[in-house]
Order: sequence, then C-alpha cells, then structure tokens
Amino acid sequence: MYMDIKKPAPAWYVKYRTHIAGIALLLLLIIYTVYLAVLPARQVIKATLVTTATVMEAPFIEYIDVEGVVQPIRTIQLNSIESGFVERIVCEEGAMVKQGDTLLLLSNPELQQTIEQERETWEKTVRNLREQEIQMEQKSIELRLQALEQEYLIGDLERRLTQSRAEFSMGVKSRAELDIVEADYKHQHRKLQLQMQNLKHDSLTTSLRREMIVADREAARRRLLATQGRTDRLVVRSPADGQLGQLNLVIGQQVAANSKIGELNITNSYKVHSLLNEFYVERIHAGLPATIVQKGDTFPLRISRVVPEVKDRRFDIDLQFTGTAPDNIRLGKNYRVMIELGQPEPAIVIPDGDFYTENGGRWVYRFDKETNTARRVKIKLGRRNPENFEVLHGLNAGDSVITSGYKHIGNVEEVKIQ
Repeated sequence: MYMDIKKPAPAWYVKYRTHIAGIALLLLLIIYTVYLAVLPARQVIKATLVTTATVMEAPFIEYIDVEGVVQPIRTIQLNSIESGFVERIVCEEGAMVKQGDTLLLLSNPELQQTIEQERETWEKTVRNLREQEIQMEQKSIELRLQALEQEYLIGDLERRLTQSRAEFSMGVKSRAELDIVEADYKHQHRKLQLQMQNLKHDSLTTSLRREMIVADREAARRRLLATQGRTDRLVVRSPADGQLGQLNLVIGQQVAANSKIGELNITNSYKVHSLLNEFYVERIHAGLPATIVQKGDTFPLRISRVVPEVKDRRFDIDLQFTGTAPDNIRLGKNYRVMIELGQPEPAIVIPDGDFYTENGGRWVYRFDKETNTARRVKIKLGRRNPENFEVLHGLNAGDSVITSGYKHIGNVEEVKIQ
C-alpha cells in the first residue's frame, strides 16, 4: 500500500531566480558604466609618435623670426632727360659702374634740326642787333653834326651882333635892325640849347639801348648754347658708383623724355627688407635690434624704417647692419631675421609644438616617467617666440610634457606611452 508524501514548497528566490539574475546583470552593467565614467579615458600610443620636452625656467626673449631679402642701401632711378632712339647700349644690366661712366647713347634727328634752327635764329638776331647799333651810331653822329653846325652859326651871329651894336652906337644901323640881329641870335641860341638837350637824351637812350642789345645778344647766345647742350643729354651717364639694374632696352627703341630707363643700386652698403604681420604693427618701431645667424656667426642689425601702412595684412620694414655683414651677402639673397621685441626676462618656458595648433594652448599632457603615462592638465600661456611659450600657470620647471603628436591622440584624459 502506498501513501502520498507531501513535498515541501520551493524557496521564493527559486521561483524568481530568472528575474533576480536579470536584475543582477543590470546592476553590474550600471556599476561598470559608472566605473568607466568615473575613471579617466585612456589611450595607448607608441613613444615614436609623440615628442616630449622638459619645462624649464630660463630667460625668455620675445622676438619675431621672419624672412628678409637683401636690397641695396639706396636705389637711384635713371631717367632719360631727352627723348630719342637707343643708338648704343654701353653697359648691360648688372654691370658695376663708376660715377660719370657712359651707360647709354641716344639719337634725336629732330633735336639736331632744332639746333640748326636755333643757330640760324641766333645769327639773324646778331645781324639785327648790329644793324640797330649802326643806326644808333648814325643818329648820334647826325645829332652831333647838327649841334656842331648850330654852334658855328651862333658864333657867326655873335660876331654879327657885336658888329651891329658897334654900328648902332655909331648911328650906322637903326634900332630896328639891331633888334632883328639880337632876336635871331637868341632864337639860334635857344635852338642850340634844345639840340644839346636832345643830344644828351640821345646819349642816354643810346647807352640804355646798347645795354639792351648786349643783353639780347647774350640771351640769344645762351639759348643757342642751351640748345646745343641738349645733345649732351642724349648721353646717359651714371650719377654715382653702383650696380646697374632694370635696363630693359634694345637698340632702336624709342625713349620718351623724362621716362625711366633703369635703376642704379648703390652697393657700398646693404639693407634687409621684410614684411611683418599686421599683428605687430603697434610694437615695431625704428631702432629695435635684430640679428642674423649664419653658420654659427651672429650679425647684428637694427630697424631703420617702418612703413605703418598695412597691405594684404602685412607692412614693410627695413633693417640696416650695425656691424659687419656676411661675407657672401648679395642682392636678392634671403636670410632669417630675428627681431627682438624686448629685453630677456626670467620665465617658465615650454618648447613650441602642435599642442598649440590642436587646442590653442589651453592644455597639455604632463608626462610621468615612472608610470609612462601622461595626464591632461590645464595651462595658461603668455608671450611666445618662434621657439618657446611663456607659461603663466599650470606647469612648473622640471615637468615633462608632450609637446607634439597630438594629432595621433584622441580626446582622452590619460595617455599610456609604450
């Protein structure tokens, strides 16, 4: 005979074990997610992909590293004073010339014709002036002859008047006859006085006209000489010692008067020309020091000229050597020029790197050599030069940081260096 055995009821968690397992898995997932959110993001990267550097306390010099091109200290523009055709090119472009050397010969047939016409005008003017002198001389002679005749006539009248007075006293002549002789004498005497005044005025007029004739003759002579001197202007000569440039002419080419035919570069000294970003226009002024470093040698310069006008976001400056120039200097050669913007000052500095282009210099990865990990830290930068940045906050001297290789690193808090 068999009896039914009552089984005990299963535990409550057995009945809900599936639900409990699901809830446990969900809790584990939440805990893992929170754990990942709390822990910093990390990336593993090879050491060959990044560059590290040590933060240092060192004198900071704020300067600009720009490219400069060598130019002559002074350039003289060569112009043709007279128009003409290029007959002969004596010195080619690039030649070294001395002051007074002939550079170019021009020909101008019209100028030769003008000179001949001016010579004919001069000769005609001289003839006319000579004729005027002869006419004045003839007139002066005629006036002197008239005065001489009048003086002779008055002398004769004086004798007649003396005789008439004697005859009147003797009763030979009447009073009326004596009055006629006296009246004639007075008339002729006044006529002589007028003639003498006329002769005096003529002498003064002749003297003035002679001076005018001499002046006219001299002016005509100067015009002729000036016209003849224009032929000398057809010869273009060097105004100073230097190097000839931009002489782009060919034989037979027509050249207008006062037109540019070339340049003369004064090469006894040089300057360096450069273009700077408009960002520095308020800080650049004449007198700032600069240097050129070539093959270990330093050549000092100073800014001699600043053109504050900004074109295409840049402005021009000129620099002159304050000491010796490089031995191999030549026109058109480029140099790297370092322009100092202030005096050296002690500062915490960090080398330049692509961290600045990637995040604007707001943070860097500070490297721990013991763990080979680098953690992101916020920094504040100050001044900069082409080599270093001034660190105002966030780093100390001796810290090791990653300066380059940020393009290989994602947006993580920590980097593991292999």
